[in-house]
Amino acid sequence: MIDRAPARCESPLDLIGNTPLLRVTTPISFEHPGFWAKLEGVAPGGMKARAAHAMLAGARERGELRPGGTVVESTSGTLGIGLACVGSAWGHPVVVVADDELDDMTRALLTAYGVRVELVRSPHPVGGWQRARLERVRELMATLPDPYWPDQYNNPDNVSGYRGLGHELLDQLDDLDVVVCSVGTGGHSAGIAQVLRERRPEARLVGVDAAGSTVFGDPVAKRLMRGLGSSIHPGNVDYAAFDEVHWVGSAEAVAGCRKLAAGAFATGGWSTGAVALVASWCARELGSDRVAAVFPDGPHRYWQTIYDADLHAAQGLPEPVTEPSEMDGISSEVDTKTSWRRSRKVVDPCAHRTAGTAGCPVCEVRP
Repeated sequence: MIDRAPARCESPLDLIGNTPLLRVTTPISFEHPGFWAKLEGVAPGGMKARAAHAMLAGARERGELRPGGTVVESTSGTLGIGLACVGSAWGHPVVVVADDELDDMTRALLTAYGVRVELVRSPHPVGGWQRARLERVRELMATLPDPYWPDQYNNPDNVSGYRGLGHELLDQLDDLDVVVCSVGTGGHSAGIAQVLRERRPEARLVGVDAAGSTVFGDPVAKRLMRGLGSSIHPGNVDYAAFDEVHWVGSAEAVAGCRKLAAGAFATGGWSTGAVALVASWCARELGSDRVAAVFPDGPHRYWQTIYDADLHAAQGLPEPVTEPSEMDGISSEVDTKTSWRRSRKVVDPCAHRTAGTAGCPVCEVRP
């Protein structure tokens, strides 16, 4: 029986952070000693509310976001919900630029939260949906009143917003040898990495990307997964912090989510399923449960995708891969439906950035 009253909060912002850890022993593809899941989905706005709060707070302090100013950002949905949470509390209208692949449930939820949703109708021929969305942001910046673009892919406040997440993990776990993070904008993995370097430098950081995402060098390909990976080269990714990277396909992420739901009563979206798969592998390889995995959100926006068996049949999702293949370097061809690969060689794939030159056709366009 629960014998204590819940906390009283004056604002939804008071509920950001301090999320619980759950020990997960459910087999994903195999038996393992267990790992610890950081359940960011129990907080309003999920994990991205941390970034939204940090970016908008920093912009307000610097005068970049004026009182009542409009926040406009490109997102596949998760950050949009975080921005809605923070923007509504501070009186800022929010405009989200998404694309035709935004699912109906996320669009309905964003609209219910008072967000104006702008859709782009076709992907950019080089930078995909993300670059197309960013170009629409640039257009909106010229017409919106007192607009502010957080630029989640390059904003250092995005990274600093997750330092608290890193401290929470180390405060909650006396022994921590591995942290497993999904990578999209690179914000939460970079923020956690800063704290690991300060407090537990011997701990390993493992990145999880989507097959067909350009973040760690895959050739860009059409992906069923949303929110995991990128079709541009985000500036916030701390490549030097990663000890290894895993690429996961849609079938593997779906299987991870569904097995978590049935066996642990804790699950989430694409990133959660992929991270759980890799975390269970790390725990098995380590031979202990000194592994933490960040679950970015809950399952609520994914009933029509991850948890819809009819969609899986329509997409032709095969049986998931049950073990990762070892690779060294970058693949020239990938299967986004079923793929689990790992590499201990992690490099920044943007030759222009590493050389300090401009003009990368894959990197984002600034408004």
